[in-house]
Amino acid sequence: MRAQSVVAFGGGHGLFASLTALRLLVDDLTVDDLTAIVTVADDGGSSGRLRGEFGVLPPGDLRMALAALCGQDTWDVTWSRVLQHRFEGAGDMRGHVVGNLLIVSLWELLGDHVDALDWVGRLLGAKGRVLPMALTPMVITAEVEGLEPASLVTVRGQVEVASTSGRIASIALEPADPTVCPESVAAVRAADWLVLGPGSWFTSVIPHLMVRELCEAIVTTEARLIVVLNLEEQAGETDGLGPAGHLAVLLEHAPGLRPHVVLADPRSLGDGADELATAVAAQGARLVLDDVMVEDGSARHDPAKLAAAYARIMADD
Repeated sequence: MRAQSVVAFGGGHGLFASLTALRLLVDDLTVDDLTAIVTVADDGGSSGRLRGEFGVLPPGDLRMALAALCGQDTWDVTWSRVLQHRFEGAGDMRGHVVGNLLIVSLWELLGDHVDALDWVGRLLGAKGRVLPMALTPMVITAEVEGLEPASLVTVRGQVEVASTSGRIASIALEPADPTVCPESVAAVRAADWLVLGPGSWFTSVIPHLMVRELCEAIVTTEARLIVVLNLEEQAGETDGLGPAGHLAVLLEHAPGLRPHVVLADPRSLGDGADELATAVAAQGARLVLDDVMVEDGSARHDPAKLAAAYARIMADD
């Protein structure tokens, strides 16, 4: 099998797990070109504070993606730990992350989002490239049911959307048509495989489908799309949304989306296995059930198992 070009979408811990797995495939030469395209709507914590003060893209999810791709020698691992270090103490710096400050510093010095991220990647010996999905800081809004009787309520901001006690019906972005990162569109068009998920479904995964030019590239590219389902519902975001429901909301937000493979761990399906199989078949896709969960049974993807699942999917196709 020839080496493959892969683009992975997401943010936060879900994308970190997927990239850690895909980095292993770079190491064994299954993948020769790896790009992460990262959501930029975070408004909480260190990222939110830097975004509010400097008017920049939130750097946190970009930082985590870079850390996931770092090399494995002493130099790379040490710099990855520095990048992820969060200050303690009781002063103004408490809670800030070194990598966030480094990325924002390079943005100010270089005046170019992509160039700055490439510099950090070289520092870490990253086995791939990290790009923002857009060059415009954005706000996620959600139409939420159940907060008030017989009405939809609009909730604004990534933190509020992720923690709402209602049921999310749909999301949107402000601005509605943010400036796409051109390098991200080019990476999608050049890819052999796209990987969407796992991660916070409404705040890290679906937002990529709300950026018009990026969504058009995802829908029209000849690359094959793997949708990786989460291992459990996420409290405050996907309560009551079963495996088939996760796939359905993707298609609702991007009707032209055509998955090639849907990957799930059988232990995560419960009584929704048949419904998911029907939903996947209706899209003309292939359902792959594989053991990708960590051994302790917690709802986390094991990078080595996930890498093996990705490799099998690519070899089969």
